[in-house]
Amino acid sequence: MQKKWLERTELLIKEKGIEKLRNANLLIVGLGGVGSFAAEFLARSGVGKMTIVDGDVVDITNINRQLPALHSTIGKSKVEIVAERILDINPDLELTKINDFLNPESMEEVIDSQKFDYILDCIDSVAPKITLIKTAKRKKIKIVSCMGAGGKVDPAKVMVRDISKTYNCYLAKNVRKRLKKEKINKGIRCVFSNEIQAEESLKMTDGSNYKRSFYGTISFIPAIFGLYAAAEVINYLMKESK
Repeated sequence: MQKKWLERTELLIKEKGIEKLRNANLLIVGLGGVGSFAAEFLARSGVGKMTIVDGDVVDITNINRQLPALHSTIGKSKVEIVAERILDINPDLELTKINDFLNPESMEEVIDSQKFDYILDCIDSVAPKITLIKTAKRKKIKIVSCMGAGGKVDPAKVMVRDISKTYNCYLAKNVRKRLKKEKINKGIRCVFSNEIQAEESLKMTDGSNYKRSFYGTISFIPAIFGLYAAAEVINYLMKESK
């Protein structure tokens, strides 16, 4: 008898769980150090339908932490690299690729294009992150939002909490402040680290591409954020299958 690639997963979550994941439709926005790993974990769990979004190409500075980033992939589209990889994991995956940075108008269009069960916000810039959270909240779609993985080195400090319970994260603080103006104070699940950020690793930018600054990063912390985000989605779907 031929072995099934999901045999070990089925032993754990049974046929009902496998079916629930196969019927799930997920949207992942951002395929950097967090989103690329989240996409892979979800593909390996047997999720049946996925839309991946990112307009970026691989830069040499991505190699220290991003799944699609290799010396051989510099300059290539992150969406295309991740798509090829996860389809090699699960050839039956119904995959939609969007090679673009979503602005507020196109974000609404993408979210309305399909019936998504869950959205993973893996964007590292405040303005599009706020738009995605607001849109998901308004349309009553479940979302997990990933906060700042930069300037952190302790994996034990990473956790998932409501946005109102986040602390020691400048990105989360900024997001909370902006959401408060929209009268959104809670109800958003967030992956964050409560480790104090290493201020000496901060670098300022010219403000292009929505980012005015960024922190130094280590290889494993963004991946852990992606793992927690994927786990949040999978465990939610598992509860729904019971």
